[in-house]
Amino acid sequence: MPVRKQYDAVVVGSGPNGLAAAIVLAEAGRSVLVIEGKETVGGGLRSAELTLPGFVHDNCATIHALGLGSPFLRRLPLHEYGLEWVQPGAPLAHPLDDGSAVLLHQSVEETAVGLGSDGPAYRRLMEPLVDEWQAIVDQFLGPLRVPRHPLTMARFGLSAIRSAVGLARGSFKREPTRALFAGLAAHSILPLDQLGTAGFGLVLGLMAHAVGWPLARGGSQAVADALTCHLEALGGEIATGKWVRSLADVPASRAILFDVTPRQLVDIAGEDLPATFRRRLKRFRYGPGVFKVDWALDGPIPWRNEGCLRAGTVHVGGTLTEMAQSEKSVWEGRHPERPYVLLVQASLFDETRAPTGGHTVWAYCHVPNGSTQDMAGPIIQQIERFAPGFRDRIVATHTYNASEMEAYSPNYVGGDINGGAADLRQLFTRPIVQLNPYTTPNERIYLCSSSTPPGGGVHGMSGYYAAQAALRRVLT
Repeated sequence: MPVRKQYDAVVVGSGPNGLAAAIVLAEAGRSVLVIEGKETVGGGLRSAELTLPGFVHDNCATIHALGLGSPFLRRLPLHEYGLEWVQPGAPLAHPLDDGSAVLLHQSVEETAVGLGSDGPAYRRLMEPLVDEWQAIVDQFLGPLRVPRHPLTMARFGLSAIRSAVGLARGSFKREPTRALFAGLAAHSILPLDQLGTAGFGLVLGLMAHAVGWPLARGGSQAVADALTCHLEALGGEIATGKWVRSLADVPASRAILFDVTPRQLVDIAGEDLPATFRRRLKRFRYGPGVFKVDWALDGPIPWRNEGCLRAGTVHVGGTLTEMAQSEKSVWEGRHPERPYVLLVQASLFDETRAPTGGHTVWAYCHVPNGSTQDMAGPIIQQIERFAPGFRDRIVATHTYNASEMEAYSPNYVGGDINGGAADLRQLFTRPIVQLNPYTTPNERIYLCSSSTPPGGGVHGMSGYYAAQAALRRVLT
């Protein structure tokens, strides 16, 4: 519980962006309180024994593609608070129907060798980006602004603005390479023929090569716990088990930063925001949801291609054409029969997540927003397609449909884990079009969630920029 009666700032919500905002404010010497509705901090970083005792699952994020690349997170001494990053043998594998699999290694050269005749084209695409990765990521993970490295960003932008389908087919001749890139771009939860989807695939591939796709030993809760410990070391406070339903639930403060989506902000702030601004927030568009399933297994997944056992993440979706059809059907409000499945097998690389001989695996597919349909069957069928006998390894199952994802976290509106659709209309202009996306007409109220740039992911940058806005505006 809070020990003060008044604070410089209060942060509502303890996801990675909320904790980041609080840390920035505490670093600046401001008194700050984080209020969290649940009994534990973390948002999408929580871990729990969802299936059986001793099997540690992550409620949402496990692989942190931006964990070592985020300009904010990479400067924090989180290792001092017990956070240990674990790098899988390879960031990504993508199995194919002929029994082969294409692997994305941290080395661009090793990846290119595995791509055969597409290797030179892959090197030409990725090597210049990897050489300038910090400039690209620092610009991409923030609001729309004049680039500090215009030539670098111009080169990146010429490829990033394309559709994933267009870039894959225009750059590569072999279907395995096209499938590899399409699987990366499908993290956008957008139709792969939309302009701008190539950018998601490029950034994720870039991060895999530059810093890897690590996971946190012991579960993603370790990331939230380390952020919490750092905040408390700076003098920040946290109150859990306290839901904020209105501004009356917030202690006296000069600024309130909300790690919530526009829908919750309108409900909480009410008439403290002008009616015209509330109407604009209500037009914010949410994207598709996810159906997530966690399994306790009695052994590793029996992949037909054993190279998949080297990867922390496996994209189960077949060809570019198949994945494009799957993602398009979701946006059209249909449940795909053969969904694109994003799968993580963390216990292969972190023995703390399961008892000896056991393993934890989770997977999700995209579904229409608000879906209550059980997609466990189609997901298992997709995995069995590339790992016959998988279902025989299952000893316990836990599922979240899209509606249940929202029940777990109100920020996942309709199961949308991205904080809103991240297409070109709404990537940098979220939640509305305005000069500073983190501010509101009320100088006391700020938005610091993934519904502001740069959007979804564990990076803390939305919180960082929102805190900077509050410091400039009212906390000088």
